[in-house]
Amino acid sequence: MWIRAMVGLVLLCGLGCSDPPDLAIDQAPVSDNEEIVNRGEGKDQWWDALPRAAWGEFEQVEQTQDWFEVYRIRPGVLAIYEPGQFEEVISYLIVGDQGALLFDSGLGIGDMRRLVSELTSLSVVVLNSHTHYDHVGGNHLFDSVYGTDLDYTRRNAAGREHDDVAEFVGPGWIWKETPADFAAADYSSLPFTVTERLVDGQRFDLGGVELEVLMTPGHAPDSLCLLDRGRRLLFSGDTFYPATLYAHLPGSSFEDYERTAGRLAALAAEVDWVLPAHNEPTMPSAELTALESAFDAIQQPRAEHVIADGQREYMFESFSILVSDPPPWLERSPNAD
Repeated sequence: MWIRAMVGLVLLCGLGCSDPPDLAIDQAPVSDNEEIVNRGEGKDQWWDALPRAAWGEFEQVEQTQDWFEVYRIRPGVLAIYEPGQFEEVISYLIVGDQGALLFDSGLGIGDMRRLVSELTSLSVVVLNSHTHYDHVGGNHLFDSVYGTDLDYTRRNAAGREHDDVAEFVGPGWIWKETPADFAAADYSSLPFTVTERLVDGQRFDLGGVELEVLMTPGHAPDSLCLLDRGRRLLFSGDTFYPATLYAHLPGSSFEDYERTAGRLAALAAEVDWVLPAHNEPTMPSAELTALESAFDAIQQPRAEHVIADGQREYMFESFSILVSDPPPWLERSPNAD
C-alpha cells in the first residue's frame, strides 16, 4: 500500500512537459517484488514506513486487542486501524445520537464485533466500501449488513476459501504478532448475509449525523463512498487513499474509475477532508481534483511510468495509479506509447 515519497508530480506530456522523453513500453524502468507482488513498485518490507506520523495528530482510544489501533478523528468518528498486515486497512465507526455505522469490518484477523462493543453501546449497521476480502472480514459477526444489489457483491458475500486468500496472510504480508486464536493456515473470508440493499443517494440518519451513499465504481464494481455533508467529510474507501490505487485487479474498470474521479472532483469544494481506507486517516479535499487530473494525465502520449510486477504504475506526489500493461486505452504495438 505504501509508496515512497516522490519529489513533485511525475512529468507527463500534456502537463507542461515541453520535451517529453521517448519512453517506449520496453524502455520503462522495471521493478519486481519477491513477496508483495502485483501491488506496485517497492512493496516488499512495507513495514519500514511504520509508524506513520499522520496518526500522531489524533487521540488514541483504549481497547483490549493489540491487533487494532483506534483513533478519534472527529467527535463521533473513530478510525479502526490494522497496521500489522500489508493492507494497513482502516475501518470507521461513525456514531450518532441514536445509532452507529461501521464503514467496513476489516481483515477478520481480530474480533471486530468485540471491539465495536467496547466503543459504543448503540445498535450498529455495517456498510462496506466494497467487498474485497480486507473490508468484509468481520461482516459475519454483525446482524445488520447493507450491500449493493450487484452479482459481484452476492458472490463475495458467499465467502472465500482459504486458497483464495492464503497469500494475504503469507510471507511478507504480516509483521505484527497476530491474536492467539488466529491461525494463518485456516484463514478464510467467512460468508455473510446482506440484510438490505443499497442505492445511490441513500441516506443514513444516525441522530445528528446524516450520511449519503455515493456509488463510485472503478476499483471494484460495488465501490462506494460515504458523504457527511454536515461535517464536510468524505469517507472514500479504496476509491482514493494515499498510496497505490488499483485499477488493474479482476473486476476493476478503468473507464468507471475515470468517471468516478470526475464525480469526486466535483465534490472537492463541498468537503474539507477525505477519510480513506488505507494507511493514513485523512487527506485534504484538494487531492480529489488531483485524482481527476491524474486519470487524464496518464492517458497522454509518453506518460512516464514504471513496470512493476508486469503492471504499469504512474507516480504522483501522494499516490500512484496501477493499470495493466498494455493499459486499457492502448493497443499493443511498437508505436503505441
